[in-house]
Amino acid sequence: MEELIQLAGFIEQRNEIAGKITALIGRPAQIGHIGEYIASKIFDITLQESAVARSIDGCFSTGQLANCSVNVKWYGKQEGLLDVSQNSQPNYYLVMTGPHTNAGKSRGEVRPWVIDFVYLFKADQLVKMLQERGTKVSVATSVPKRYWHDAEIYPSQNNPDLILSAAQKELIVLFGSKV
Repeated sequence: MEELIQLAGFIEQRNEIAGKITALIGRPAQIGHIGEYIASKIFDITLQESAVARSIDGCFSTGQLANCSVNVKWYGKQEGLLDVSQNSQPNYYLVMTGPHTNAGKSRGEVRPWVIDFVYLFKADQLVKMLQERGTKVSVATSVPKRYWHDAEIYPSQNNPDLILSAAQKELIVLFGSKV
């Protein structure tokens, strides 16, 4: 009984914070919506008016990727999995993740909302490489480590398609693990 009382208090606190986040970003306080908001501010992305647009969250507004469509993902951990659309493809997948971990059991583990790594995948190239490997493209597509390495734009700048400024890196640090 004491655990339920304690849990109810935690949920009440969470709901209060979620209300504040919703008021700030204008969308429900879920990791996907918050990730899109963060990405829009750091990477100058104009988000779609509707939060339910299929496969495309917005378009880059400036720079070398101006007018390119993007699907933003934010995962609490980097497990090598990516939600890849089979039908309509954006030009890019921008993926923000927390620390590296192996996919598997999550019981008793915290899945923090942190950004330790950022990746940029050119969608058509990624899908082609995955299909050539015989990988099933789905909501939990297993992407080989070397593809993640090549797509990394933060903290290492391995992908030259989007060069990050010092100001962008400073903003990403705000959301990183505090260890």
